Amino acid sequence: MVRPRINIQLLLKIIYSLFFIMILLELAVSLFFPSVPFIRFASILTLMITLPLIILTLKEMRKKDEESMQNQLKLKNIFDTLDVAIWSHDLKTDTLLITPGIEKLYGYTYKDFYKDLDLWKKVIHQDDVCLLNERANRLARGETVTSEYRIIRPDGEVRWILDRGFPSLDNNGDFIYFNSVLFDITDRKESEDRYRTLVEMSPDIIAVVSQDTIEYINEAGCRLVGAKHPKELIGKSLLEFVPKEIVEAFKIRGAKLRDQEVRLEFQLKQLNGETIEVELASAPIYYEGRFAVQVVGRDITERKLSERTIRNMAYHDTLTGLPNRNRFRLYLNQILNQIEESKMLAVLFIDLDRFKIINDTKGHTVGDLILKETAERLKIVIEKEGLVSRQGGDEFIILLENGDREKAAEIAQHILIEFSKPLVVNNQEFFVTPSIGISLYPTDGLDEETLIKNADTAMYQAKERGKNNFQFYSSNLNGISVRKMELENGLRKALDHKQFTLHYQPQVSLETGELVGIEALIRWEDPVHGLISPGEFIPLAEETGLIVPIGKWVIAEVCRQRKRWEKAGLPSHVPIAVNVSVRQFEDENLMHYIAMVLDETGLEGVQLELEITESIMQNLENSIIILNQLKERGILLSIDDFGTGYSSLSYLKHLPIDKIKIDKSFVDDILYHSNQGIMVKTIIDMGLNMNFTVIAEGIETKEQLFFLRNNKCNIGQGYLFSKPIPADQMEEYLINKKSGSQFF
Repeated sequence: MVRPRINIQLLLKIIYSLFFIMILLELAVSLFFPSVPFIRFASILTLMITLPLIILTLKEMRKKDEESMQNQLKLKNIFDTLDVAIWSHDLKTDTLLITPGIEKLYGYTYKDFYKDLDLWKKVIHQDDVCLLNERANRLARGETVTSEYRIIRPDGEVRWILDRGFPSLDNNGDFIYFNSVLFDITDRKESEDRYRTLVEMSPDIIAVVSQDTIEYINEAGCRLVGAKHPKELIGKSLLEFVPKEIVEAFKIRGAKLRDQEVRLEFQLKQLNGETIEVELASAPIYYEGRFAVQVVGRDITERKLSERTIRNMAYHDTLTGLPNRNRFRLYLNQILNQIEESKMLAVLFIDLDRFKIINDTKGHTVGDLILKETAERLKIVIEKEGLVSRQGGDEFIILLENGDREKAAEIAQHILIEFSKPLVVNNQEFFVTPSIGISLYPTDGLDEETLIKNADTAMYQAKERGKNNFQFYSSNLNGISVRKMELENGLRKALDHKQFTLHYQPQVSLETGELVGIEALIRWEDPVHGLISPGEFIPLAEETGLIVPIGKWVIAEVCRQRKRWEKAGLPSHVPIAVNVSVRQFEDENLMHYIAMVLDETGLEGVQLELEITESIMQNLENSIIILNQLKERGILLSIDDFGTGYSSLSYLKHLPIDKIKIDKSFVDDILYHSNQGIMVKTIIDMGLNMNFTVIAEGIETKEQLFFLRNNKCNIGQGYLFSKPIPADQMEEYLINKKSGSQFF
């Protein structure tokens, strides 16, 4: 809008005209009133005084006019820079003044607005036209109105306009004049829209709090506290949802950190009274011109639950729920750090006897149920006397606080009595007994590692003394535990380092003395301990599960060796026997592996014999399936150590068994027992009546041989014929056609 300029030229003409009139007036007075000198003098004096004043006034007016033009130019430049337009409308005269800045805002020339006074309305976006009625009503009441609406430019671009209107009313209250200042706020609105979209669509809580009152909260925040709409929360005190101490902590830490973010985790109360875990961060801001705090947070209930679960898993056994090895050691260390010098405590190391047999034959599901029942029984015995933990497998450790030797013995005895009762799992009774080793603080150790190690050592002593008993630690037991540990470590490396070898023992017909079979026996030569007895390392292999890979190696090596001997002249009808443990027998891949080895070596099934123990009877249903699969392949099957187990003859006669082997302990009774071999004779008679081939092992004397021959035993093996010999010696044995015929 431009102010009207003063026409200096016209003003000078007026002044010159007035000056000329005054001169004419002076001449007229001189001609017509010559007798009035005073008037003439006064006119001349007035003319002399007025003329300089007129000249000075004209100069000042010119100067102000130039300043006004410069200010108007500056103002115009500012308006053009700020994307501002001014609209001034005199409603009485219907005079409209518009600044050129409107062209930049609307995309139309300002002349277009002079031609069409309603053009500013016509370009408003259809969704925002509804604002005009309320705006008009408020202006008519003389109120200043600020409106935000969108316009559509000629090129189709949509822009946001901020329109601040200033109405003027006359004394009668009539609307006579209107001024409006227009701003382009498109960038600001788009930025706000982007921010609002991010805030509203954010899965996190975003809120603004001022003086502990909620001023703003997004949809995620509403859902978090259980509200359906922000209106339910705006204006409410933050203390309704957040503990007072947390609010104070935010304030205190915020004051210390000043402009930095403050982050805390706590429990937030929902509208329904329930609590959830949240993580909130706050930072100071200004909101609607007032100091406030912006809060951003999220629901971390699931994360906290996961953390607790992980923490629980780190310190608790997932099967039984008991504290695990880590938790026990941590707790024991805490007790040792706080214990008084006069106090004692006891560590009881418990291992379940025969559990591995049950676990292997009945499966891990039954085994897990037994372990859970064991844990419950131990907790009942201990109650508040101490801490029960599961170390892994079938091993448990108990810490008795304030437990001396007498107290430890009393608790151990109580445990033995408790486990004398059968465990009932799936309507089946199982008898599981514990072997217990006990170490005492401070006599048997001052730290957790020593106390646990010594209790473990004492537990092995309990097993050596017949199991199902307890033993206190003594220093002379150290060798037992150390050797067992060393052997276990060595056993894990033995297969890779090729420390195993096979020896072979002939089996001869007790009727003809001819070679009718060969048994393969594994040997282990440890580089540190030398030759290890199978009676020592086989149970350890069973316990650790290493028997499965070791057994596979034995089967493959035996089949390859049998094929080599066949080329050296070994009759095809002579089988080679391999011991297979219960743990191997329960391996679901055993049948597949044996079939693969037979195919690779080209060996017939009848040339391989598997010796199994009576323990397979504990899982009869599964055993029958596997035994029948082996028989379909032609593989021979025999029961090893017959009579030492607990097989049922009613079941045994239905199994596809070819042979039974009389254990060496019964053969020894032929000479050294008062029964004079009655047990051996009974087994032979029973075996023959059930159409089994009977093999006697451990024959060392002619007296034993004659007794077995006279009682119709079919086959024998033992030192009397040959001790177990390496493969090269066995090959020489075969080449020389040695047999036991010299004894017949």
